[in-house]
Amino acid sequence: MGQAKILVVEDENLVARDLVNMVRTLGYEVTDIVQTGEAVLPSISQNPPDLALMDIVLKGNLDGIAVASVLWEEYSIPVVYITSFADDLTFERAKLTEPFGYLIKPFEERELELTIETALYKAKMQLLLKEKEQWLSTILKSIGDGIIVTDSEGRVSFFNPIAQKLIGWSESEAIAQPLEKVFKSKGISPLEAHSKSPELQEMILFSKHGQEIPVELIITPLPEAKGQEGGKVIVFRDVTARKKAEKEIQESWARLHRTLEGTIQAISTTIEMRDPYTAGHQRRVAKLAEAIARELQLSASQVEGIKFAAEIHDIGKIYVPAEILSKPTKLTDLEYTIIKTHPQAGYEILKNIEFPWPIAQIVLQHHERMNGSGYPNGLKGDKILLEARILAVADVVEAMSSHRPYRPSFGLDKALDEINSNQGVLYDPEVVKACLKIISNNKFSFD
Repeated sequence: MGQAKILVVEDENLVARDLVNMVRTLGYEVTDIVQTGEAVLPSISQNPPDLALMDIVLKGNLDGIAVASVLWEEYSIPVVYITSFADDLTFERAKLTEPFGYLIKPFEERELELTIETALYKAKMQLLLKEKEQWLSTILKSIGDGIIVTDSEGRVSFFNPIAQKLIGWSESEAIAQPLEKVFKSKGISPLEAHSKSPELQEMILFSKHGQEIPVELIITPLPEAKGQEGGKVIVFRDVTARKKAEKEIQESWARLHRTLEGTIQAISTTIEMRDPYTAGHQRRVAKLAEAIARELQLSASQVEGIKFAAEIHDIGKIYVPAEILSKPTKLTDLEYTIIKTHPQAGYEILKNIEFPWPIAQIVLQHHERMNGSGYPNGLKGDKILLEARILAVADVVEAMSSHRPYRPSFGLDKALDEINSNQGVLYDPEVVKACLKIISNNKFSFD
């Protein structure tokens, strides 16, 4: 029991006096005693109470029911009705004002105390709830995304300002309308889309005036009430600017990609012009390496990186004297040693170029072997990039099946025997199997 302040509204003096004595005996403070509905508002403006004990039938034009609704809605002052009239019509009318208590005269002091304490607690809880609702409403209205809330029947019950701006409906127009009428989308409806995939998704939204707006949205079900299906919360945002930026990035990447392809081809042509006896070698190696990578089901990006690396894998031969490259007889040990420098030289040329793939490392490692017998660094097994292992197989197959200044072609069958007999020793077994498969199944040809 606290020092709550009570306003007594009673038009019978004797009853009012007894009520005041009872209230004070219970330890409450009485702010005022008034006899008419018209006197209530001036009284609370002078000394606001925490609760009003209100007789329903009062002198004057305003009865207790009319005053009670104003007290709670405008001043957040709870009302407990006190009356000797308990007919159904009066009771139903009083219920519409959602009173915090209802006492029938005569009543006991303990009954009055319990009713007052219950009313004060109930009012406190409702004010806290109202405050939280206002707080939540302010957040939802100020958030940068469109928010629509529907009831269990799929009708709009909340429609924040961003949603109004995007869709073109005012709040008053949208409230109580079916969601499908307000939130029109191309193809599948948002609720149907949610039933198939509750994750964040994209769709085209039609504004009230027919404008197409790309949006991303997520739909969250509200808690169910008493076994009934709850409403939904639809949170969505305009992604027009993002879509535009994505398109510009894609176009920029396409231009960069074309430039990259042109640069790679120019480098490849330069190498072949200096070493005419291996003209087309890099392109054929690239073709086979790409086919092997696809057979191994590597990603599109990896396949492309392997292709580009293969097209310039002999760039380091720029540093090898032309007379060695075109020598029609067997190379000496010294000349072969010079030839073996081309992977490192190629790496030095490419290492500072920021490719989307490890091109320089692939070029550096394309003569490494699984057992460590390769060059320039004697790498073994998984220490060699998968892309380099693929390039190594493609390079050997193409080189052995093509003519060289110092020897005729060994033929494709001999080249395949080489990689097959040395799989797991010199060459990656999975890469060899993929290479043999695509050639034996006529999925690949150098022509």
